[in-house]
Amino acid sequence: MSSPAVELVPVESPEQRAAARSLVAEYLRWVGDIARSQYGLEFDIDAMIESDIDDGSKFYPPSGRFYLVRSEGHDVGVGCLKRLAPGVGEVQRMYVQPHVRGVGTGRLLAERLLDDARALGYTKVRLESLKALTAAHHLYHRLGFVDIDPYSDNSMKAYQAPQALDAYRSSAVFMEIDLPRRSA
Repeated sequence: MSSPAVELVPVESPEQRAAARSLVAEYLRWVGDIARSQYGLEFDIDAMIESDIDDGSKFYPPSGRFYLVRSEGHDVGVGCLKRLAPGVGEVQRMYVQPHVRGVGTGRLLAERLLDDARALGYTKVRLESLKALTAAHHLYHRLGFVDIDPYSDNSMKAYQAPQALDAYRSSAVFMEIDLPRRSA
């Protein structure tokens, strides 16, 4: 039995943004439930969704990428890349719905984001992920990411109370991959 065809579609049109908004909300509510139940953390999901979709400088070209994942004509996931600092990108909102997990969809999306990062001239890519998301960590490690200390410019500081930052950092895994420069 073969896996369904997967297509990565850049988020550009109003219809694509609406689909992305729905999937980002689904992802953030899922991860928010994990953060609340396992770590006692709360964050402003609505503000995160608005920023993700409406901030043209965050995940969109020229310095970022925002993809919908389509399988069998349905939008089933999202993945984003943003500029974190000069030469450094960050993967965010990597999510595929449960029914399309385990068939290489997440790997395809992550590899595409890393290829885009190289094309944009990033020499490092970072990410942060709740410790509970071990399947995602296995994927990232297989791609070459290594665990690092928390980085100060992580995205969560804008969406939760300042006094919760230490608790967040202790509930998350921070990773980084070095990207070799393309030879001419």
